[in-house]
Amino acid sequence: MQNHHNNTALLVMDMQNGIVSRFAEDGKLLLPFQKAVEAARRHSIPVIFVRVAFSEGYPEINPQNKSFSTISKSSGMTVSDIATQIHESVHPEPNEPVVTKFRVSAFAGSNLEVILRSHQINTLVISGISTSGVVLSTLREAADKDYALKVLSDACLDLDPEVHRVLTEKVFPRQADVLTVNAWIDTLE
Repeated sequence: MQNHHNNTALLVMDMQNGIVSRFAEDGKLLLPFQKAVEAARRHSIPVIFVRVAFSEGYPEINPQNKSFSTISKSSGMTVSDIATQIHESVHPEPNEPVVTKFRVSAFAGSNLEVILRSHQINTLVISGISTSGVVLSTLREAADKDYALKVLSDACLDLDPEVHRVLTEKVFPRQADVLTVNAWIDTLE
């Protein structure tokens, strides 16, 4: 199965029920994610799913953390809750890891780096919700860890379209190649 993309992995981040549901009125928005996952599988590029979820009792949540302290025991964000399962539009295959993180970045408290190292991955293709959340935080951290980076601009969504535009057009290109899913697929063929 080795090919010239064998040091690349596709990260599909926070495509979980509780987050996708904020965008799900428009199923068309999810098509680029599905297309990217199918292309990666077709070209034997590992697909790694990342989600945010907490242990029972939320021991990982710090009351000082502005974005996470509001997640209380009632909000159904533990590892077994429906909200934290990967959305059916991009259902993981049995051999595809689902990495659980505890903060915004995909690296925060997760085994992502161990998995990447184990597979000698040095190039990350990034997709996820939201552009200003997990995508921005993961891209910054991955760049500091010297990964080569690509961002799939139409497989990133943000509730604020202007923030998405500024990040994909002005911020991300300093550290990553920003391209559409179709343009990325063209580079694989």
